Amino acid sequence: MNRRNRHLPAALALATATALLLTSCSSSGSEDDDDSADGSPSAPPAATAPSTPGTTAPGTPEGTPTPGTPSDPGTSTAPGTTPPGTTLPGTTPPGTTAPPPAGARWQPTPGLAWQWQLGGGTVDQSVDVPVYDIDGFENDASVVAALHAKGRKVICYINAGSWENFRPDSAAFTKALQGSDTGWKGEKWFDIRKLDQLKPLMAARFDMCKSKGFDAIEPDTIEAYNQNSGFPLTPDDQIKYNRMLAQLAHERGLAIGLKNDLDQIPALLPDFDFAVNEECSQFNECDRVAPFVKAGKAVFHVEYKLDTDQFCAKAKSLGFSSMQKKLELNAWRKPC
Repeated sequence: MNRRNRHLPAALALATATALLLTSCSSSGSEDDDDSADGSPSAPPAATAPSTPGTTAPGTPEGTPTPGTPSDPGTSTAPGTTPPGTTLPGTTPPGTTAPPPAGARWQPTPGLAWQWQLGGGTVDQSVDVPVYDIDGFENDASVVAALHAKGRKVICYINAGSWENFRPDSAAFTKALQGSDTGWKGEKWFDIRKLDQLKPLMAARFDMCKSKGFDAIEPDTIEAYNQNSGFPLTPDDQIKYNRMLAQLAHERGLAIGLKNDLDQIPALLPDFDFAVNEECSQFNECDRVAPFVKAGKAVFHVEYKLDTDQFCAKAKSLGFSSMQKKLELNAWRKPC
């Protein structure tokens, strides 16, 4: 699921996750069940997810991305931005393997509409947007292929910064790599200083994303240095680790997004192809993510507690791809 650890103490985050689980298990008879993935009331289709009671869909239809089209998302270029397919100078730190030639990987441009579904069971493929972000382990190649057939680009969500006991490769991560609890059940922070051990394990996960046909990677929990990880991590440790992740993705022809980690955006902007941000509006941080748009790179942004009328105006002015989502990240969405 999503990681908002920098805003939630561990105990509170665990309590929140437990409450959400109990809520999802008692959904029978809920008025939310009559709402579509885009927040508008409708007869319940087979693959829709609950909405927030009392909210309505925006007055204009969502799904016509700007720039780009569903058949070829990200191919248009906004004025003053970097053309898609252009790799900016400095994307590879000195001494590392060079990425594929420019144009070999997807370059999502600002303003692309997106869907982010990590929970709620089967991915609802009915949302008419050019970009989907879904769990890499829980979806097989057939799901990615089906989305591609609809003209979508697909981002592979994986946890790159903490151990999860429910993943099929969990036994590959030794106890020495596992630190303090993240605040989410069954998860512990990685000791990201141990690049020699973590690099092949992350490479295997990225290979999984590549083999399933994904276009990009969203690596989660990649700001352990400012958390209670159980290790004496430094900002430099995090930069080295995150650059290693970017190198692995680019070697495989995959785009990669910087998830949160706002303090290190100035250093990591050249290494990452887009940003994924949670709640920058609620915490008055969106200006700190704006350099991605200025570099011609998409910012995929969500808010949980704020309604769209509280953040969409500024998000649009910054060129973000923004929507309201529920914390469990099911199919429901209310886009700007």
